[in-house]
Amino acid sequence: MNWNDTKAAVFRRRLNGLKAVIEFDEIALDRLVGLDFQKEILLKNTADFLGGKGANHALLWGERGCGKSSLCKAIFTKFMSENLRVIEIGKDDLEFLVDILDEIRTEPFKFIIFCDDLSFESGDDSYKFLKPLLEGSIERTPENVLFYATTNRRHLISEHASDNQSAQVGADELHLGDAVQEKLALSDRFGIWLSFYQGNFDDYLAIVDSYFRDFKGDKTALFEEAKRYAMLKSSRSGRTAKQFYLAYKGKFDELN
Repeated sequence: MNWNDTKAAVFRRRLNGLKAVIEFDEIALDRLVGLDFQKEILLKNTADFLGGKGANHALLWGERGCGKSSLCKAIFTKFMSENLRVIEIGKDDLEFLVDILDEIRTEPFKFIIFCDDLSFESGDDSYKFLKPLLEGSIERTPENVLFYATTNRRHLISEHASDNQSAQVGADELHLGDAVQEKLALSDRFGIWLSFYQGNFDDYLAIVDSYFRDFKGDKTALFEEAKRYAMLKSSRSGRTAKQFYLAYKGKFDELN
């Protein structure tokens, strides 16, 4: 991969390697509404990383459609002109992560490896492939690589009552089985946790308003339609606001 000409790449199992991204899904940070705290934290962490300062792997977790992936894309968009390169890898391809690290370790660029919707079902131990990056082995973790992941689960791995069957109760404390401890420790290896939740209707309408920023018509009618759409979807997320915009922008353009 010629990283001088390639700013983003995705891993393709069929190719057994990386494929350059032809059209990156650019998102402007100022288009993300209601995420000021999360933006501030991830912006600083990424800027520190590019500046050679201390930086952490980041886990963005919470409800679906609330801006986790969009925030990552917006951060990448902002910093790609500043020596940042992005590699996206799917959860099912984590076994190839060590090969990617070998390929980019000596490159002069800074890399963020991005995994969207990272989670593991019970019995799936592929999370162990993250260890060379999050913890290292006899070979140090590359100083030019960070890992950003999104997930709907705070602890990444599904938890069931059966997970506690190996628990042992001592005189004064509960000893969880080693496998359970390892599962719970996975999210602890991320130095940054950012949570995302749906807001109230005012928060939802603020996002709708950001999409219809050029609309000069009846905002009251627009917002009432947006509320009905959210109730039909049973969701007030940013994703729902975007879907409303895509579905109704033609109708309201005619009234503009």
